[in-house]
Amino acid sequence: MAESYRNRSESDRRSGNYRRFRDISVSERILNTAFLLTVGIGYLVALANMYYTHQGRDGKAGLSIDDVMVAYHGSHNQTRLGSAIKGIMEPNLKYKSDKDVILQWIHNGAEEPEYQERIAPILNRDCITCHTPAINPSLPDLTQYAGVAQVAHSGGATLPFLIRVSHIHLFGIAFILYFIGKIFLLCDMNVIVKRIAVVIPFAAMLLDVMSWFVTKSFPEFAYVVVASGALMGVSMGMQILVSIWQMWFYSTKTIEPEAT
Repeated sequence: MAESYRNRSESDRRSGNYRRFRDISVSERILNTAFLLTVGIGYLVALANMYYTHQGRDGKAGLSIDDVMVAYHGSHNQTRLGSAIKGIMEPNLKYKSDKDVILQWIHNGAEEPEYQERIAPILNRDCITCHTPAINPSLPDLTQYAGVAQVAHSGGATLPFLIRVSHIHLFGIAFILYFIGKIFLLCDMNVIVKRIAVVIPFAAMLLDVMSWFVTKSFPEFAYVVVASGALMGVSMGMQILVSIWQMWFYSTKTIEPEAT
């Protein structure tokens, strides 16, 4: 049976016939659709998380290109901790007066003795539930002074932080894009268009990660961060939508042979 399958597969490759959505079972369509929809919803949640993580870093409500610049390059007028305390993290404080305590500590130079006495109890009570490496390695470590000092002084993301986040980003998203692309290859469409489509999100992801490091030195490169991230999201979303549409709603009687 295995030999018969291999012979048939080899014959299909020689004749230019490959598996398409019309060849798969309903069960496989359901599995593929469930995966694609889950990934799509997950990506929308990731966008929401990105918004709440970066918005307000420039001291203004909402997400802007300045927030991205502050996140990676830093700001002479804002620190990451100060911006967060005045923005996204303020609702997490049990006592609103603690915001002024933290901001005054930052203004005084963010020294360790005052941190141990006044700041650590606040952060340990209200912040380390999320800002712990074991729980969320993509967020700053607020469990000890060394990590807090990195975000309490002027400057953007540190090099160790960027390396840690980028390797998680590359490994995790690469797997997702691979499986989305494997499903997308079952579509009936121009082979050149299809080949370009499966490469674009990988290229955009690599450009996105690379631009983080460049933005650390050149803040204007934040526009590339936004553009490359948007390109990856749009191209991935296009593959998801086209795949689902062809699985369930697309039909054709005559298909020209093509290579995968």
